[in-house]
Amino acid sequence: MIKRIFFTLIMLTLSLPAMAATGVAFVHGTGEQTDALNDYWQSGFVNSVRQGLSNQSNYVVINCDFEQYMWHPDAAGCLAGQLSSFISSRGIDDLVVITHSNGGNVMRWIMSNPTWDSRYPGIISVTRWVNALAPSSLGTPLAEAVMQGNIFEQSLGWLLGYQSDAVRMQQPAWMAYYNSTWLFGTAGRPALPKNFYNVVGSDVETAIWDPDSYCGGYTLNVGLEITQAWLNSCSDGFLECTSQAGAGTLWFYDTQRTNGAEPLSHNQSRRQCFGLDVILRNDL
Repeated sequence: MIKRIFFTLIMLTLSLPAMAATGVAFVHGTGEQTDALNDYWQSGFVNSVRQGLSNQSNYVVINCDFEQYMWHPDAAGCLAGQLSSFISSRGIDDLVVITHSNGGNVMRWIMSNPTWDSRYPGIISVTRWVNALAPSSLGTPLAEAVMQGNIFEQSLGWLLGYQSDAVRMQQPAWMAYYNSTWLFGTAGRPALPKNFYNVVGSDVETAIWDPDSYCGGYTLNVGLEITQAWLNSCSDGFLECTSQAGAGTLWFYDTQRTNGAEPLSHNQSRRQCFGLDVILRNDL
């Protein structure tokens, strides 16, 4: 938190002669997206967050094929292309990236491998930091269940997809390999070139009488509470807290900052739930 305050003061000082062109990018998680604004994030969330920009037009919602391995041209390559176009077209020199779930892995790939693609250094240079909402940095046991083709393959299809390369990649053992070789930011590895701040979702609530259980969709939250039974008690129904906090720097656990100290399920951490959007807006 002290580092974030210090950075903000530095930015304010540097902006006195000329205001920075600040932009925000929303990077979705696992899935092939063509309309992530409506199908993944929802417009209410995005429109609320971008109110923190001096120019609210300086935002981009990424649409890529994150069913692929993170380094695939349709994943990191697509992300690099859309970020580079956004930076160039809007003259962005101060970029905040907001990722969710597997989107954090794709963004970490870019930041960890600057020589892989000629577009990566330019993206890294203007990135202020990444705010990673429930990132799957250490993977999830649920990915193993899907890949093994047991009963979870059908019951988790709505959450993960079916045996895609992205799901295969998010198995804990696979992520342990990538984290030890190709990715920065985890314990014992080099630091990422820009800060990667985690927001950790710690529980799922689905009491039928509790209005908070309906935020983001009651049915989806019920599904996450079912899958939570196969995870540690501290989890958002898809990812254990240790995975979400496995790379970069912990920003906060949900209940430390949300309205009413409400937990965020994996679905709610990409929704306009319990003031999360306002926290992200104020961070811009």
